[in-house]
Amino acid sequence: MLSLLLILPVIGALIIGFFPGNIPAKQLRQITELFAVLTLVWSLLVLFKFDVTDPQFQFQEYIPWIPQLGLNYSLAIDGLSLPLVILNNLLTGVAIYSIGPNVNRSRLYYGLILLINAGISGALLAQNLLLFIVFYELELIPFYLMIAIWGGEKRGYASMKFLLYTAFSGLLVLAAFLGMSLLSGSHSFDYNPEITQTFTESAQTFLLILILLGFGIKIPLVPLHTWLPDAYTEASPATAILLGGILSKLGTYGIIRFGLQLFPQTWAQFAPVLAIIGTVTVLYGALSAIAQKDIKRMVAYSSIGHMGYILVAAAAGTELSVLGAVAQMVSHGLILALLFHLVGIVERKAGTRDLDVLNGLMNPIRGLPLTSALLITGGMASAGIPGLVGFAAEFIVFQGSFPTFPIPTLLCILASGLTAVYFVILLNRTCFGKLDNQQAYYPKVLASEILPALVLTAIIFFLGVQPNYLVHWTQTTTNEMIAQLPHGTPAVEQLAQGVTSP
Repeated sequence: MLSLLLILPVIGALIIGFFPGNIPAKQLRQITELFAVLTLVWSLLVLFKFDVTDPQFQFQEYIPWIPQLGLNYSLAIDGLSLPLVILNNLLTGVAIYSIGPNVNRSRLYYGLILLINAGISGALLAQNLLLFIVFYELELIPFYLMIAIWGGEKRGYASMKFLLYTAFSGLLVLAAFLGMSLLSGSHSFDYNPEITQTFTESAQTFLLILILLGFGIKIPLVPLHTWLPDAYTEASPATAILLGGILSKLGTYGIIRFGLQLFPQTWAQFAPVLAIIGTVTVLYGALSAIAQKDIKRMVAYSSIGHMGYILVAAAAGTELSVLGAVAQMVSHGLILALLFHLVGIVERKAGTRDLDVLNGLMNPIRGLPLTSALLITGGMASAGIPGLVGFAAEFIVFQGSFPTFPIPTLLCILASGLTAVYFVILLNRTCFGKLDNQQAYYPKVLASEILPALVLTAIIFFLGVQPNYLVHWTQTTTNEMIAQLPHGTPAVEQLAQGVTSP
């Protein structure tokens, strides 16, 4: 059942890449969207068949592949990976719609998007450590090509920087996995949390550091973040949606799956340091965003800050905080995708992303009123305004983290207020004010261009009003993880029941 989530996009990529004859770009886009929709529908079927009362892995598939290396084709899904698989398939469809009608080398572009979708789903579903690495590294070349070929003026620098950083990330994670296999004396790399419990304390510490550094680059955490602003800014809107909305979640997923779950004893010892790093990341992202003049770069730094919440929540190690970490992954992906899509529309219609140039986009006749209204909604969601998914996720994170780390949590709440500051700056300069008469009329935004933003906005509102659907499939799994931590702070049971009752 799970294999079809990988097979469908791969088949689509092969059809697009190798079907004989010339296929118009419009038809290529339709074929790509068809396979993306089919994959999303199949993932929703998995969602509805998922047993929320079972914290263990479900729908397991196992086929021996290269037993001499310990590499097996092993897939399964649980409450941690399920919402991220859904997010991956949803944002893949959004990214495809964000692509302009006349993209160059369209066969390669659309094929790479489908391969990225399959690779990320494979990493989230992999139950073999080497298989995870295969899918984890599979993303490097497609993303490198998408930035290097279809990126902005500095695409060469940004793509190479991305490639070097993320390749090093994979090497660190691979080194940790090889160390686990060597210390356990097992020739199998199949995922098994019990194996690491026999390691010495020093070995667990060293392996956890490798995992934190490797996945910390992918998230990214400060000071491992320097590749992100360049990559996000130079990438096309579709590529930025995939980078920020999906790829970065492999970092946070990896820290929880292979850090917290494999090394619970050592994780509890590292927790205070991780909370500090997460808080620094949050504050740095918010303050850096305030200083930006390029709205796309501002959103990129905003992404850094919001990913820091996830580390603070995971470090706190309570049932509610880890549940909030997963909710924040989904919330961040939805909001960031909306913002990057809208920034792409503004850049295409206005011809610039400069805050000192843009103004008056809310003008109902000559501006971009609907795009501006949705941009305001995205800014409010990112700032954690009640009734939107950003508030629901951040509230769970803060409520769960405060009993363990009160000061870092308060600083994160302060940073949430700074989010409102830089989005007020953004919206005040771009959406309001008098439209420059020299700009005349901006080109009309087509329904097909604005549709993904409307869909994302609807989901952001729905999950903000009904946060139980944000965490309903996750709670049992995260509770099981926290039960393994030696010093986890119990969750506030009444609040947990209030936000997770379906």
